[in-house]
Amino acid sequence: MSSAQPVHSWDEPAGIAPRGTLVLLPGRGEHGGVYERFGRRISADGYRVRALGDASSGPEAIAGTATELLRDETLPGPRVLVGSDTGASHAARLAALGTSGLDGLILAGLPTGPGQSETAASDWEDELERRTACPTHRGRLTADPAFRRGALAGPPALESPTLEGISVPVLGLHGTEDTVSPLDEVRRAFRGLPGAELVSLAGTRHDVLNDVTHRTAAATVVLFLERLRLAPGPTPGPAPGLAPIAVTEALV
Repeated sequence: MSSAQPVHSWDEPAGIAPRGTLVLLPGRGEHGGVYERFGRRISADGYRVRALGDASSGPEAIAGTATELLRDETLPGPRVLVGSDTGASHAARLAALGTSGLDGLILAGLPTGPGQSETAASDWEDELERRTACPTHRGRLTADPAFRRGALAGPPALESPTLEGISVPVLGLHGTEDTVSPLDEVRRAFRGLPGAELVSLAGTRHDVLNDVTHRTAAATVVLFLERLRLAPGPTPGPAPGLAPIAVTEALV
């Protein structure tokens, strides 16, 4: 693989036929290991998960590794790119470029513009407040020496989300309490992408895959993957059978 950072992997349980592959791009300050809980839960349902590093620290290397994984025919399809925070911006860019091997896209906590740095976290406790309300995840981030504190204060690597030109099915996950990337701005971005589905999670902050509603987020991802597997294809545009844009308040 082309990335200097390790690829964290979670596979389906022994004796279970694999149902697909997720390639995950973390956000600012994160690394693939931050998504262990998510990876284990998704892999338990038969989907392989490959989590890369923070694209803001080496965008070309991370994009190269993601592209290699999506094109790897030894990995089961459908192959879906998942991005969180700035990882979502990079994932959207790869999808808009028509990266081969990509069957679907999941955007979690998508940044909506450069103005976020104006409301950046002032210290570690403030950053935790903005990231997640989950005590387990807060504890993990606090104790993780590989996690880069303060990275959320920096501007997104890409100035605005690039959703134009995306032809694969798209699922968006976003917290209603996200102060880093406000939900209303994300709704406007998704309205420019016909056929996309946006699910908002009530009581959830920016790290939507690792917040108090992480079970709901993972279940929503699995439902999307199952519909993607069953949809006729391959066809250009959103897969038949996937819901059009729908903003839903989901409670734990």
